Amino acid sequence: MNKSIHFFGQSVFGQLISLIGNSILSDATQKSQSDRYIKKFRTKDHLISMLFCVLAKCTSLREVSGGMLGLSGKTRHFQLEHIPYRSTLSDANKRRNADVFGLIYNGLLKKYSHFLSDSRIKEVIKKQIEIFDSTTISLFQDILKCVGRKPKSGKRKGGIKVHTIINVDETVPKVIWFTHSATNDHILLKKLKLDVNTIYVFDKGYNDYKAFKLFQDTGTGFVTRIKDNAVYDIIEQQEIEDHIHSGVLEDTIIEIRVKDGENTSKLKLRQVTFYDRVLKRKSEFLSNLFDIRPDLIAAIYKLRWQIELLFKQLKQNFPLKYFLGDNENAIKIQIYCALIANLLMTVVQKMLKRSWSFSNLVSFSKIHLFNYIHLMRFLENPDKDWLKLENNIVQLSLF
Repeated sequence: MNKSIHFFGQSVFGQLISLIGNSILSDATQKSQSDRYIKKFRTKDHLISMLFCVLAKCTSLREVSGGMLGLSGKTRHFQLEHIPYRSTLSDANKRRNADVFGLIYNGLLKKYSHFLSDSRIKEVIKKQIEIFDSTTISLFQDILKCVGRKPKSGKRKGGIKVHTIINVDETVPKVIWFTHSATNDHILLKKLKLDVNTIYVFDKGYNDYKAFKLFQDTGTGFVTRIKDNAVYDIIEQQEIEDHIHSGVLEDTIIEIRVKDGENTSKLKLRQVTFYDRVLKRKSEFLSNLFDIRPDLIAAIYKLRWQIELLFKQLKQNFPLKYFLGDNENAIKIQIYCALIANLLMTVVQKMLKRSWSFSNLVSFSKIHLFNYIHLMRFLENPDKDWLKLENNIVQLSLF
């Protein structure tokens, strides 16, 4: 009887936890002092419990504690030392600073950057392209300040805004910053690291002429869309070369007046009008990149869609509608753990030679979370392994 290579001595959940590594956990714990005065339920147990919540798509503290209590005797395989009760997990979500989970996420991002990075775009543009945007997550109570009018009932739901920066050659957030949903997106412009080797891509909601002038002064490139009511003067109409893609309609140099208190200065920018044949619509882009082809400016802005796909991926595959706590700290912890789970699943997806969609990968992991399957081996060739398993079952039934 052939021995199946389908089984493994560690559950799927344990294999995912092992990707984190003890060094990342210990460094983050020591830096944030998150285990100070803690006797039992330490940061590692807290992280594993919250990752179980995210991957198993639990919607309440009762589901998390009850689900983990049912795993008594199997916790050694996924390194959990203390199974939490509801009150223990609730208190930890309220008291343990969420920053330690941010440090764990940054440690994982640094560890697996070589798996996530794809330098093909950077080789063409010769600069690092970074995209930034924000997404709002609605909350069930008025925990964080929300936007919009006050309803007649007098009850308002809060919201948390997640500001995110990603490298164009990676599919996970590089920087995460939380504010209440009423915060203006422009505040993120002050957090950017400006240098000559970076091009920032963002939508027209971030249009700020003072920031554009700062980009120009520091040599930092940017590509965005121009507002419909923008006021400017046309300085030069550049000729469109014959070999340029016919989608480029206009390539002009414009001048914008920038007011800073009582002082007024002039800023030269480039406006490219492009017609998308697929979507059948015209778009106007604004940039300070004068040395590249106009069709490349349109192509760079098109890359901004990657961050929208990231937000969609997070909200569809991880439970960000139901939160385990009614305080700001607990909400941030759950979002950080969803980002950590998203990173771990992205690493698994990148390590595989076989093509798997992200949603199918997450669904498979949820179904087999505590099955003892060799995750990578199975995902590379699931048909072959299942055939061996069926043959073994048939042979066993003959005895």
